[in-house]
Amino acid sequence: MMHQVSEIYDLLDSAHINGSRVADCLKKRGTKDIQVRKIQGRSGSTDFVKILIPGQKGKRKRGKAPTLGIIGRLGGIGARPNSVGLVSDADGAVTALACALKLSLMIREGDFLSGDVVISTHICPNAPTRQHHPVPFMDSPVDMATMNQYEVDPEMDAILSVDTTKGNRIIKWRGFAITPTVKEGWILKVSDDLVTLMEWVTGSSARVVPLTMQDITPYGNGIDHINSIMQPAVASSAPVVGIAITSGVSVPGCVTGVSHIVDIEAAGRYCLEVAKAFTEGKCRFYDAEEFEKLKRLYGSMAHLQTFGKS
Repeated sequence: MMHQVSEIYDLLDSAHINGSRVADCLKKRGTKDIQVRKIQGRSGSTDFVKILIPGQKGKRKRGKAPTLGIIGRLGGIGARPNSVGLVSDADGAVTALACALKLSLMIREGDFLSGDVVISTHICPNAPTRQHHPVPFMDSPVDMATMNQYEVDPEMDAILSVDTTKGNRIIKWRGFAITPTVKEGWILKVSDDLVTLMEWVTGSSARVVPLTMQDITPYGNGIDHINSIMQPAVASSAPVVGIAITSGVSVPGCVTGVSHIVDIEAAGRYCLEVAKAFTEGKCRFYDAEEFEKLKRLYGSMAHLQTFGKS
């Protein structure tokens, strides 16, 4: 996927980029089902882009194959006028859109997945920033509830949430890592199937993000979060796994020149292999029987998807 990642990176690295230009790029490759919505927020606007890649046995063709969602999470792809160029925070959008481009080209060449893939992200080349320890965070012109509204689709039977996760002091390696599966307020065990695919794709041992309970609660509750990577789990009952693009040191999300194409390519290639396996019914994000037993024994944890007690 190196070529697709490079093409998307160059496309987004522009002060004039918007959702329509992204859609035009994909339409030229044959992708027809693309939605672009410009949403005005408290400090500017952003363009939400949602792409449907149909599968041979997917819901769009009245089939029963499951649908995978790939969400590129970020505050913005640029922090203009404070920073010139594509910022670190853009990696999630680059990964998701490179997957859309690759899947479009696969279909043109006769390779179809079994189920549908829904890919969503948003395009904002001039997002605000905010102070955060240990490094500054990218902010966004719209709030997290709005992002979830336009990026999380009810047809998604499982979700991969791709986000730059470099602004912390816990994850200290270059590349990408996966989170445990999160579903309805439960942090479940790391999926064996997802670990296997990660080891195959990277040729190395799987790396896992250490999630906490507070990381899976909604933004805006006054509690510290590692970043927004698990926020789709707040707005969906589908199992969510984060794909964290990482670094060996703490890197602010609002700085430029720090994205590593090889890391984005590996994360995108992993998302693609998960899409193939999941839509064929060969990859489980969680053990459904064990999940039901957990709820019988300990009750629902869905209150962690809310703002809790006032």
